[in-house]
Amino acid sequence: MTTHPKAVVLISGGMDSCVTAAIAAQECQLAALHSSYGQLTESRERRSFDDITAFYGITERLVVDQSYLARIGGSALTDTRVALREADLEATDIPASYVPFRNAHFLSVAVSWAEVIGAQRIYIGAVEPDSSGYPDCRPEYYRIFNELVRAGTRPETQIQIVTPLIHLRKHDIVKKGIELGAPFHLSWSCYRNTEEACGICDSCALRLRAFEQAGIQDVIPYRSRAIPYTHPVP
Repeated sequence: MTTHPKAVVLISGGMDSCVTAAIAAQECQLAALHSSYGQLTESRERRSFDDITAFYGITERLVVDQSYLARIGGSALTDTRVALREADLEATDIPASYVPFRNAHFLSVAVSWAEVIGAQRIYIGAVEPDSSGYPDCRPEYYRIFNELVRAGTRPETQIQIVTPLIHLRKHDIVKKGIELGAPFHLSWSCYRNTEEACGICDSCALRLRAFEQAGIQDVIPYRSRAIPYTHPVP
């Protein structure tokens, strides 16, 4: 009988991490990691993490407090004094929602935990195309981070960071999630709100456009769908 390797999957609660969990569940025995870092929708994201891990029957879980990222500041996700813009899907700049070097903080915890519990893989739902342009979502970032993991862990430790969505467009992520039965209804992507998604932040706009391009109805509640999301699929 084949034994699936053990893996840590980072689950923020958003649609990308939800689909990443669905992929990882096909391939590995899972432990789940979630970070609370003082983000505006911290409580709602935690609820999605709890619901998604329950859906997949993941009992080995770690929730970490990285609220020092809010104290560092510099992001509209953690500092109410920084304006969170309405969605601009044509923008090419790095938006104010970028949390400086955030994924390195998440991955550092994941690597430490993976080494302790004997996990061989770390899954993270980073996406380069159709994202908000965050620099820590580029393939090169994860190639270099894997080199750092090899250099900074025990010689016998074999941990690989896996980014199964990194080259996918958002509508393809939706299709992949539907194919795998990912619980999109339990996920949450909005940067602003915790009960009804605002529909006008970058994350909501990207999600709504992805579902629309995939020809699938998004079932989570939205306060507004005022931004035109329809664009030809490349």
